[in-house]
Amino acid sequence: MPSLADFDRAALATELAAIGCRPVHATVILRQFYQSHGRLNLAAIEIGNLARKHIEQHLLPRRSRIVHETIAADGTTKLLVGFDSGAVESVMMPGLRDGVAGCVSSQIGCAMGCDFCASTRGGLERDLDAGEIVEQFLHLKERAAAVGRRLKTLVFMGMGEPLLNYDNVVAAIRRIADPALGGLGWRQVTVSTVGIVPGIDRLAAENLNVHLAVSLHAPDDATRLRLVPMNRRFKVKDVMDAARRFYAASGRIPTVEYCMLAGVNDSDEQADELAGLMQGFRAHVNLIPYNTIGVGLRGVTYARPAEARMKEFIRRLREAGVVAHFRLARGDDVNAACGQLRQNVLENG
Repeated sequence: MPSLADFDRAALATELAAIGCRPVHATVILRQFYQSHGRLNLAAIEIGNLARKHIEQHLLPRRSRIVHETIAADGTTKLLVGFDSGAVESVMMPGLRDGVAGCVSSQIGCAMGCDFCASTRGGLERDLDAGEIVEQFLHLKERAAAVGRRLKTLVFMGMGEPLLNYDNVVAAIRRIADPALGGLGWRQVTVSTVGIVPGIDRLAAENLNVHLAVSLHAPDDATRLRLVPMNRRFKVKDVMDAARRFYAASGRIPTVEYCMLAGVNDSDEQADELAGLMQGFRAHVNLIPYNTIGVGLRGVTYARPAEARMKEFIRRLREAGVVAHFRLARGDDVNAACGQLRQNVLENG
């Protein structure tokens, strides 16, 4: 049975019109649905009995459930969201004042094979549909409200490659950001990718006014191929050129994500090479201290660089005029790296 998260306003209006109800009820129903974080209260809205009966009998508020939840000492909350088939991770990270940032998944598992990421273990099971993505957003909104906070930003940086599930991701963004539905706002959404160049160009042409984050992780093809197998198809230059085109088309400043791995991509030479890639390009470099997952897919155990090494790396970037910062580490005490919660639950029951 579908849930209300599976519908945009036009689709629900068509559904209601087919049974003789006024299509305008679709907007009223969906507005209340999103305002209540997916806990629809039909008694709180004025709609006809026919529409009310149809919703009660044929549409669920949600298809998903929280399978597992972990809360870190810093307040980071990681949810394992279960569907009829499979489960994914969603994360809520407290910010300043009353805000939180959210992170949602786009696929169950991942086919990208990035060696340092737990999401890739077990490969790709399936794409999420748009409603399943929206329901993650609703769970995060509800969790934020429960602790007196408000979900202010959302990033597609959980399990899976968003641009390989493009149509469902964009459909979900439209419902999440629409002021009359999820109400998050377009500029509060970021789509992260390992560098699917056609998808980046397509997202730019979509004109959604969302942000782009590119998972680069190395400034040269040899190192990046070792970490990100997709580099066989889209080289560092291809990815960076696509990010530049996105900025030119959208005006939204891209973020270059760079997970720091000791002895792999953290040398002075690599810092200088990364700085060279950034010249003449208005983008931010987001340095991510590695959150260990144990042995990677290729049998390598990666480690976070020493503090002094990371400080020297960012110093060289900034000295070259690059806008760079470290991402604040979140949830280390509960193994909050992508894919870890799902992996632990599956392994330990």
